[in-house]
Amino acid sequence: MSKKKVFYISFFVVLFVVFYFVLTKIIPGYGDVKLPVLSNVRPFAFTNQDGKLITEKDVAGKVFVAEYFFTTCKGICPKLNTNMKILFEQYKNNPDFLILSHTVDPQTDSVARLKHYADSLGADSKTWWFLTGRKDSLYNTARVSYLLDDPKNNNISINDQFIHTQFFALVDKNGQVRKICDGLKKDEIEELKMDIDNLLKGKVADAHAASTFLQQ
Repeated sequence: MSKKKVFYISFFVVLFVVFYFVLTKIIPGYGDVKLPVLSNVRPFAFTNQDGKLITEKDVAGKVFVAEYFFTTCKGICPKLNTNMKILFEQYKNNPDFLILSHTVDPQTDSVARLKHYADSLGADSKTWWFLTGRKDSLYNTARVSYLLDDPKNNNISINDQFIHTQFFALVDKNGQVRKICDGLKKDEIEELKMDIDNLLKGKVADAHAASTFLQQ
């Protein structure tokens, strides 16, 4: 390759980088990772493995991942929580990150049982909460707040309902659900980690808002 061609390639690469940098400065949100706002977390009140009442006020200003499981599950739940532990280990020292693991079987999963389960995973209750409460409240939160199950299933008698989902919900510091991912897939867990990093740094924009701004 001739020196002249190398010069032109280098020149245009530098020009592109400078142009991109300028856009990030003059256009709010330009260059940020774009994630849609899927829903908003509604008020809730559940009890964690330490017997402490947890409400939406306790997660305000935090980035968190929500899941649903049950302690007697022999199928997907152990795999889900093995992957969730990857997130716990990476972010357990970050005061702005939490994990909320809700039981789908509150009749069985008492506070004491959740405590034993959490301890078996080495989970620290400063970062990873295992939650129980009223079954109808747990299920409504899964469906309406986190979008982890079809809300139409609320029409069935609560005694006949049983959620068994492999999906995680990622929530930002404003209580907005920004992503649903498959908790069984390692590649999606890796993507989730990048999204968590960006949310913690405040580098994730509302995709709709950003696109609307650019169209003006």
